Amino acid sequence: MKGPISQFIEKNYLHFNAAALVDAAKGYEKHLNEGGKMLISLAGAMSTAELGISLAEMIRQDKVAIISCTGANLEEDIMNLVAHSHYKRVPNYRDLSPKEEWELLENHYNRVTDTCIPEEEAFRRLQQHIFKIWKDAENEGKRYFPHEYMYQMLKSGVLEQYYEIDPKNSWMLAAAEKNIPIVVPGWEDSTMGNIFASYVIKGELQASTMKSGIEYMAFLADWYTKNSDGKGIGFFQIGGGIAGDFPICVVPMLYQDLEMENIPFWSYFCQISDSTTSYGSYSGAVPNEKITWGKLDIDTPKFIVESDATIVAPLIFAYVLGQ
Repeated sequence: MKGPISQFIEKNYLHFNAAALVDAAKGYEKHLNEGGKMLISLAGAMSTAELGISLAEMIRQDKVAIISCTGANLEEDIMNLVAHSHYKRVPNYRDLSPKEEWELLENHYNRVTDTCIPEEEAFRRLQQHIFKIWKDAENEGKRYFPHEYMYQMLKSGVLEQYYEIDPKNSWMLAAAEKNIPIVVPGWEDSTMGNIFASYVIKGELQASTMKSGIEYMAFLADWYTKNSDGKGIGFFQIGGGIAGDFPICVVPMLYQDLEMENIPFWSYFCQISDSTTSYGSYSGAVPNEKITWGKLDIDTPKFIVESDATIVAPLIFAYVLGQ
């Protein structure tokens, strides 16, 4: 028996993007029920939008097998975990003048739409601990992926002294506890990536201490070949950009470049996006375009919800969780 949220959307969400939301949720559920696995990709500022409240439970209940996310989403869930009370909300963000934006900067607030991340409590609080983990690995001649260093930091317990939200609402904590694989393409384009680069420039760390995007692709290729039997792996894309573009390419790479002819296509596809279909935008491409690139099959279930992911994703997750 579905819970009240699911019952509400089934009763009221009957047309247009609302109906697409329900169709995508039912498709997700069907895919899992038939033994399929699911990749979720996170673009934008989903962690700062506190998607962890619903995503963490999806992870705990084995509704997601692997995550691809930007470096920002990897770190911002942990920042919210340790600095939540210091965040500043700006409901009237549309009305801010350049001078008001400058004042936020001078007060060490970095704005993401209506939410300002506090530099000292968020960035610097993590920096001292993650640097030690990076440095210890280097001294031992070891190399890890960006998410593996984050897992080490979370599992060590050094951040527990700072926790400011219920830990069950952190998707990174849930992922670390389950040790699910994460792929973080373009990790350098993040605050922690910039901080790591600064240590490399200063000569305090070697760039090779951090495993690279090419190594992430090789890791994903291995994971995909080992997990794509049976019903296969679905692709649930939140937003656009590299978080989605990078992992979806693993299938044509395996098939075309590695000439592994029995590699299955992605077996479900859904994208939540506010990117309109226009002017060569890959983020706004309709799912059928992916057929021509060898990513999706003709009969792969395909859904696109052109709406705000901060509204849509928690509702789809609620449905899949039976809430």
